[in-house]
Amino acid sequence: MAAAMVPSEWITNWEKSGKNEFLKLCRVLSENKGHENMTFRDIQQAFYELSCHVVQGNLKHDQAANVLSDIIEFRDDVPSILADVFCILDIETGCLEEKGKRDHFIQLVLACLYFVSETTLKERLEPETLESLGLIKQSQQFIQKSVKIKTKLFYKQQKFNLLREENEGYAKLIAELGQDLSGHITSDLILENIKSLIGCFNLDPNRVLDIILEVYECRPEYDEFFVSLIQSYMYLCEPETLCHILGFRFKFYQDPNGETPSSLYRVAAVLLQHNLTDLEDLYVHPHDNQKLGLLEALLKIGDWQHAENIMDQMPLFYATTQKAIAFALCQLIHVTIEPIYRRLGIPLAAKKKSIVFFENKRAPKQVENFEDLREQVFSMLSHLGPNLSHDAILFAKVVRLGKAFMKEFQSDGSNEEDKEKMEILFSCLLSITDQVLLPSLTLMDCNACMSEELWGMFKTFPYQYRYRLYGQWKNETYNSHPHLIKAKAQTIDRAKYIMKRLTKENVKPSGRQIGKLSHSNPTILFDYILSQVQKYDNLITPVVDALKYLTSLNYDVLAYCIIEALANPEKERMKHNDTNISSWLQSLACFCGAVFRKYPIELAGLLQYVANQLKAGKSFDLLILKEVVQKMAGIEITEEITVEQLEAMTGGEQLKAEGGYFGQIRNTKKSSQRLKDALLDHDLALPLCLLMAQQRNGVIFQEGGEKHLKLVGKLYDQCHDTLVQFGRFLASNLSTEDYIKRVPSIDVLCNEYHTPHDAAFFLSRPMYAHHISSKYDELKKAEKGNKQQHKVHKYIASCELVMAPVHEAVISLHVSKVWDDISPQFYATFWSLTMYDLAVPHNSYEREVHKLKVQMKAIDDNQEMPLNKKKKEKERCTALQDKLLEEEKKQMEHVQRVLQRLKLEKDNWLLAKSTKNETITKFLQLCIFPRCIFSAIDAVYCSRFVELVHQQKTPNFSTLLCYDRVFSDIIYTVASCTENEASRYGRFLCYMLETVTKWHSDRTIYEKECGNYPGFLTILRATGFDGGNKADQLDYENFRHVVHKWHYKLTKASVHCLETGEYTHIRNILIVLTKLLPWYPKVLNLGQALERRVHKICQEEKDKRPDLYALAMGYSGQLKNKKLFMVPENEFHHKDPPSRNVVAAPIQNGAGSVGLSSLSITAAKMEERSTVDTEKLKEKFQGSLKVFSKTASKMTFNSKIIKENEKEKTGKEKKEKIPSTFAEAKLLGKDSKEKPKDDRTNKDEKTRETKEKIPRSDKEKVKKEEKAFKDEKCKMGGVNIDTKLTVEKEREPSRERDIPKENKGKESIKGEKIAVIGFLKSPGLRLETSESEKEQKRRKLDAHLSQLHFSTVKDNLCEIKESSAKHCINYTTPTLPKSKEKEMDKKDLDKSRERSREREKKDGKDRKERKRDHSNNERDFPQDSTKRRKEENGTTTSSKHCRSESPSDSPHSNEKEKEKNKSKSSGKEKGDSVKTEKIEKSSSSGKKESRHDKEKTEKKEKRETTGGKEEKKHHKSSDKHR
Repeated sequence: MAAAMVPSEWITNWEKSGKNEFLKLCRVLSENKGHENMTFRDIQQAFYELSCHVVQGNLKHDQAANVLSDIIEFRDDVPSILADVFCILDIETGCLEEKGKRDHFIQLVLACLYFVSETTLKERLEPETLESLGLIKQSQQFIQKSVKIKTKLFYKQQKFNLLREENEGYAKLIAELGQDLSGHITSDLILENIKSLIGCFNLDPNRVLDIILEVYECRPEYDEFFVSLIQSYMYLCEPETLCHILGFRFKFYQDPNGETPSSLYRVAAVLLQHNLTDLEDLYVHPHDNQKLGLLEALLKIGDWQHAENIMDQMPLFYATTQKAIAFALCQLIHVTIEPIYRRLGIPLAAKKKSIVFFENKRAPKQVENFEDLREQVFSMLSHLGPNLSHDAILFAKVVRLGKAFMKEFQSDGSNEEDKEKMEILFSCLLSITDQVLLPSLTLMDCNACMSEELWGMFKTFPYQYRYRLYGQWKNETYNSHPHLIKAKAQTIDRAKYIMKRLTKENVKPSGRQIGKLSHSNPTILFDYILSQVQKYDNLITPVVDALKYLTSLNYDVLAYCIIEALANPEKERMKHNDTNISSWLQSLACFCGAVFRKYPIELAGLLQYVANQLKAGKSFDLLILKEVVQKMAGIEITEEITVEQLEAMTGGEQLKAEGGYFGQIRNTKKSSQRLKDALLDHDLALPLCLLMAQQRNGVIFQEGGEKHLKLVGKLYDQCHDTLVQFGRFLASNLSTEDYIKRVPSIDVLCNEYHTPHDAAFFLSRPMYAHHISSKYDELKKAEKGNKQQHKVHKYIASCELVMAPVHEAVISLHVSKVWDDISPQFYATFWSLTMYDLAVPHNSYEREVHKLKVQMKAIDDNQEMPLNKKKKEKERCTALQDKLLEEEKKQMEHVQRVLQRLKLEKDNWLLAKSTKNETITKFLQLCIFPRCIFSAIDAVYCSRFVELVHQQKTPNFSTLLCYDRVFSDIIYTVASCTENEASRYGRFLCYMLETVTKWHSDRTIYEKECGNYPGFLTILRATGFDGGNKADQLDYENFRHVVHKWHYKLTKASVHCLETGEYTHIRNILIVLTKLLPWYPKVLNLGQALERRVHKICQEEKDKRPDLYALAMGYSGQLKNKKLFMVPENEFHHKDPPSRNVVAAPIQNGAGSVGLSSLSITAAKMEERSTVDTEKLKEKFQGSLKVFSKTASKMTFNSKIIKENEKEKTGKEKKEKIPSTFAEAKLLGKDSKEKPKDDRTNKDEKTRETKEKIPRSDKEKVKKEEKAFKDEKCKMGGVNIDTKLTVEKEREPSRERDIPKENKGKESIKGEKIAVIGFLKSPGLRLETSESEKEQKRRKLDAHLSQLHFSTVKDNLCEIKESSAKHCINYTTPTLPKSKEKEMDKKDLDKSRERSREREKKDGKDRKERKRDHSNNERDFPQDSTKRRKEENGTTTSSKHCRSESPSDSPHSNEKEKEKNKSKSSGKEKGDSVKTEKIEKSSSSGKKESRHDKEKTEKKEKRETTGGKEEKKHHKSSDKHR
């Protein structure tokens, strides 16, 4: 309920304040002239409330009358308003039963009679009330009298003659109106004659007016005469008469078959224009179609005011849908804009066409300026809407006026008021464009000229306004009009038809159809095309080629549609598995890059979209920027770059363009320029760089969330790669001034913009190079000197000038403690240099020059090429060749200058105030590791920089320690890398290994490049002392031991990562290993360990993680190809004792010498382990030979003693040996297939330890007996080890076919044989260490040596001992012929092949059970494995033809064979009984072992010792036969 205007408080305190408040309210309401209607109602409300208080008795009637009389001074219409209030109160009080209120009302009216007239009250009050007031005598008589008066006024008609009653009068009237009016006849004269005719012939005045209108219809050329006549005649009639007559005339033509004459429309329009009738009165008479005809007539005569009124009462654009009305309105606009168009819009060369102006003075005023254009023409255009398409000429005129306005709008010099007006005009122009121009273009039929004309105006708009217009056009405009909806549907149908038939073969005809369709409806067409491209990426190329026929406006619309498709919130940017970016986004990004490169499309909107997404913390759309830069600038970031390309990237810009990228840079010059201009014009270059640099970590912490780690890594790589790609584009395309002006200093980048240090230096690096180059040029010009030495000094001076502020700036990047070990100068030097500064890629330059020479020769040989084209191509090639040679020379000079500069700086680089170890840590942590994973070229740079620091003999830099820290433990570094970072890290390790391998390969190279260098000191003395004590240098052989240790560490880390089961660990280490393939693995046993683990990954991940399976299979194949180039360990580093013992020197000079002590000790340990293990193997073999040379009884006795010693030793050291060995065994594989090998290693250790207990005198006896045995063996012509290896070589092909397809069964036999010979033939090496250290070293060495070496030697020893113990006979019997041996070997091989296949079938079933029981079984295995092998070997000695059996045979097969042998020969029963007793003894001592353990051990031994055991068994059988 509305608040009361006269509160009750006013009435209560009327005399004190109420009266004054009421008067004040009425005064305020009376003074408000702005809203007259509201003021009138408010005063009525106030009077009514005051009167109600009087009626209710709250206020006296005389008080109210007094205040109302005072209000008359404020308004003249107070009596009339008060009479209306009394009328309402009269009705209300008349219905009340309370007589008191009625009396109060009567008294109030009586009190007001002196200022409210009686006449007014008689009009508005009821007769009964008038009687009560005494204004009339009787109410009944008053009512009767009023009825009579109304009847006489409204219902009584005068008697006039009609047309059929008075022909002569009307005939004279028609003759009077139809006479010639060209003379001096005026409308006043005719009007007097008409009056006379009416009076004379008593004519009906209404009929006379109707005849005047009819004559006017027939004589439209006399507008002025008839309008004046009718205007004069209307003084004789009532105002509504003319309207009624026109209405009757329209009613007459409303017959369905009738047609209203245009003359009637025109007469009505003219009368409306001259205000002779009211549109509101006339509008009710015509039919709907007649209203449209009237509207057309109004437009034709230029009456825009009444026409607009009619159009406003119709639905939007309904009237202008009629072509006649649209043309009439277009003609009106033509006439209205003609003056301003002639002055500002018409092109200079255009022919001027005359326009017929309105003779009617009431037509709209022609516009002379843009303000008039807004007030008069824009409203006409708004009503015209999309129907402007009917008049293409007017469309062009409006667009040209818009261009003229934009030119004036963008010019400076206007004052504030003019600017405000121009802003309003600009807003109106945008509205007209949205509501009229674009919809009209939609309805035009393939008018490319209008599209280009419209682009002439659109290109002056900022892209934000253009894209908003396109968005309105696409998403809203098409729904505003039925014709637009129809056009949209037709466009989609046609687009579907074209896209279904689009192929690479019909690009041209399909492109023309797309072009025609795009001129009118580009938004709808491109929306459909983009939806198809997102679904089918094979459409990208033909679609891009087919877009060549678009207009400039269409290309701009395409850019908007691409951005809208990218920003579609309904589409997921990840695939359903949440591990990959959606294919639609990838397809759209690829299309985006291709289309922006090929066509001149503005890039600002797309770049700003990417920047906005980065601001919002979203990095998915960086894929768009990456594709755009790649396609437009030719700069591609990929980890698949070849070595040749990488080498070319270290050269100058010309070499990079020719050999560093996959595409040709010279074909992207124009597109690169467009991209650069877009970035600079909109100041997006630096913001994009900073946003990408900041977003790298944001990917992990902001976007990571619950996303899969694989996807997070891909997003991180995408962000990083795009940053590198974008930075390279800016560095190669921006001028020096542009780059320096936009990139702030390094401390500002890091501290204010929070840019990571690696990215900040990456952005600043080109700026430093530009600064130094410009300073160097200035110094050269200032002092002209050609001497190279002078140039170097000037270059160094320019470097000092430029880099001195940088040295100061970098101090704030890290805590002060950092600078105790490395200097800011060294830090800045490392981060500011590139590979271009360190080395010249001569091979790459030669390669590219050679290509150009070949190309020129091919041009000469081409007979079909025209001569002028030949000449141009040869000139191009020659110029390019000259550029490359000049660039190479320039880079050579530059590198020489840089090296001279570094030579002078190196003494101040590494301060090492704490320790050299800490210095290396800081160097790796702050320099090497961040940069080596930044890009592929940076990975090369880091490795070369380390080598350079070494070559410069930098004080306090330990090369050995640096390389040791890099190779020793890579697990954590690999695990923390993304996919691309792992590739770059692997490349870095590869180049580091390349350097190490070069030093390892040749003693001369090592002595030359490392021999006297401080980086290879093994004793780290106090800071600043890297003296030349030759004894402190690491010699060549010990360096080879250290390199082997690094290879071993790499293998250990690799196997660990492969065994974790973690996706990231496995993927990254496989990537790193693939990169390391040129230089690692080089040692056979390490390669075999990797091969087994990778094979297991292939089996496990085949159906789980296909990407890991693909990586593992790829690496496995390449690793197999590399096996031919692997060498045994003894060839990789010699095991001969060095000239002096490598023992860690005592720590000198306190903390300064800590750095390399562990490294020296490690080298000594490596040498000692190899020496001790080799000696133990030899002792075992020598012991076996000694036992073999004695009598059978003595040999049996010795054999028993050895067994007892082994049992005792096994019982004592079982607890301490097995855990350590098992821990080392985990290095080379955790699967159950490898564990028996590790167990045999444990047994070998125990056997060696038993041997070590023999006194030194006994050892000397063993050596003498061995020598005697060798002499006897040479005399009798026994089979030696070399003979066995020869036999093995012959069996190798067939044996490899028998081995199962598992990776562990495919080890290289040839490499193993060489390794065995190497270990057996190498002399014993000794180093003096404690017994406990020996055991530890021995266990470590056993873990990474080939398992086959030990098993082969061990089997040899066991078999020789068993053979000698069982058969105490003369061993001088000659051997069997070779032909029989081969025949028996072949048969044995066939049998072993069949048994191996049967075993493999059972092996799969038992694998899981073996894994579960392994931990319990391996403790029992070492002490019993020897007995089991003896049992197996014993079963083979009963063969009649000394045939050896395959180690894959099971106990069941041994028993069957034994039965066969018994049936063949009865003469061997004694030997068989001895064998049976031996088997029973072995089985009784091994009862603790389960049958499962035996089968497991037999399977593993079968796979690895097939060849060796067969020959050994054959040898024993031969001895038995003899």
